[in-house]
Amino acid sequence: MVVGEVASPVDLMVIGGGPGGYAAALHAARLGRTVTLVERNAVGGACLNVGCIPSKTLIEVANAHALSQRVRSWGVDTSSRVDMAQVRSHLTEVVGDLTSGISTLLTAAGVHLITGHARFTRPGRVSVEHDETVEFYDPSDVIVASGSRPIELSNVPIDGDLVVGSAELLFAEVLPQQLVLVGGGYIGIELGCAFAKLGSEVTIVEAEHHVLPDFDARTTRLVERGLRRLGIGLCLGHRAVGTDEHGLVVQNVSNGESGERLTLPADRIAVVVGRRPDASSAAIDKSGATIEPSGHVQVDVTRRAADGVYAIGDLTAGPALAHKAIAEAEVAADTACGRRAAFNPTTIPMVVFGDPQVMAVGLTSEKAASAGLDPSVFRFPLGASGRARTMGDSEGTVTVVADAAGTVVGIHAVGSHVAELAGEAALAVEMAATVEDLAGTIHAHPTIGESIMEAALGLAGRPVHTR
Repeated sequence: MVVGEVASPVDLMVIGGGPGGYAAALHAARLGRTVTLVERNAVGGACLNVGCIPSKTLIEVANAHALSQRVRSWGVDTSSRVDMAQVRSHLTEVVGDLTSGISTLLTAAGVHLITGHARFTRPGRVSVEHDETVEFYDPSDVIVASGSRPIELSNVPIDGDLVVGSAELLFAEVLPQQLVLVGGGYIGIELGCAFAKLGSEVTIVEAEHHVLPDFDARTTRLVERGLRRLGIGLCLGHRAVGTDEHGLVVQNVSNGESGERLTLPADRIAVVVGRRPDASSAAIDKSGATIEPSGHVQVDVTRRAADGVYAIGDLTAGPALAHKAIAEAEVAADTACGRRAAFNPTTIPMVVFGDPQVMAVGLTSEKAASAGLDPSVFRFPLGASGRARTMGDSEGTVTVVADAAGTVVGIHAVGSHVAELAGEAALAVEMAATVEDLAGTIHAHPTIGESIMEAALGLAGRPVHTR
């Protein structure tokens, strides 16, 4: 039923209830706006419901199951088994607790939540469809956070049975015996490590000749070594071209369409090649916004996409990360509320929760050199870290990169638990800390965090636990 074309006026509308959307709604409400949040599925978006939260929960489950093998040489003899139905229940409980918490925060802030699919019909007007009802609204301002959607492969369509997406794989009640992951980016690495530890025979297919194509060669070498240590097969330089009764058909990319083909046995294939901006779901182009060839919405530094319209998160250029969306949300809400604000970060941290973990903040030495910064670099080996040795996993490095003036422009790490270094690393780069600032800051011992200080001490020419 269409409720006429009569529109109800609203103050500030947020389209999309993911991390960027709910953060924008909460901040705008704090600033005194009357906020209406429209979400067509569940509050929390893909990240909380089917992405980063359940995937990291599954990784913890997998790590717990794999612990028995790791600690046997310590004199601890344990065993475990995996009940995937119970695992799924655990993931659902974690997600439910967090989504409930977000809903409570929105209610307490006075945010009006509407369940429905919001689309612009013209500048200044938004329709919201729910079941067979369509209502119209004329918001004073709109913040669009409709996110992204998984990239699909026409040659390997998702059927929900043999071929699935990451969400279906995460909540599977049966552990795949032979799992093939199409995509060697961070999603494929994280899921591959988790399912290998749970007991699946895992193969990762990547069209590039190394995994994690967005990271430097040194990092990818260490990651590939860790994957092989887990028994994960790597089919690099190949692309998925179809399926047959045995599994996934892949083709060598070196010779184009004439490249050699082979079949990778699989009882489950997961397509995890990445995500693309979902500008069409909100029809944001009808608001007057410009869609770039990449599919991203064009915005200025205030996140303004058109008069009274702001876009944040995966819709806009840059890494599709929840923490980027949350930071952009505050800028968009500030601007919509008449406050001066701009989104212009020096760095956005990148983390991969594989085995080993990867943390990247700022420039690598190669990129710093290309920028003419005359960089200096020091790599602190985690084999020299007391904390890493006590945890029984000391492979990896923590690297500090500085420019010619001694300003820290990048901090990168590969190893166990290094994801937890991202906060300090980002603060150091964002605040233009110097090598001496890091070297002179007392870090607790023994912690993985002090590896940043150790690398800075090495760069300053006075290393303590390494040469």
